[in-house]
Amino acid sequence: MSVIMTMTMPGDPQELERFAAQNTEAVRAIAAQAKEHGVIAHRFYGTEGRIMVADEWPDEASFQGFFESTRAEIQQMMEGIALGEPEVVFWRKLETHDDVGWD
Repeated sequence: MSVIMTMTMPGDPQELERFAAQNTEAVRAIAAQAKEHGVIAHRFYGTEGRIMVADEWPDEASFQGFFESTRAEIQQMMEGIALGEPEVVFWRKLETHDDVGWD
């Protein structure tokens, strides 16, 4: 069963969008490495003063392998954008018999 990984941190969502628009090759290179490690889905989200990454991975170990292999690139990308330490949480799907979407 896959896991959802959320990573949240204080940061500037608009600055992240600016960086991504100006550095599409660097952002896509990190995404390509995530695919090599098995990422199923990936998105960034933002709200006032906060950034969240929401990923689906086959398991926690797949994410950890990706993150360790790309830590330097991710830290460089997030420098000046993330304004604090990220919090990583892994979530498992609960069977509640009311699923909608994500077929």
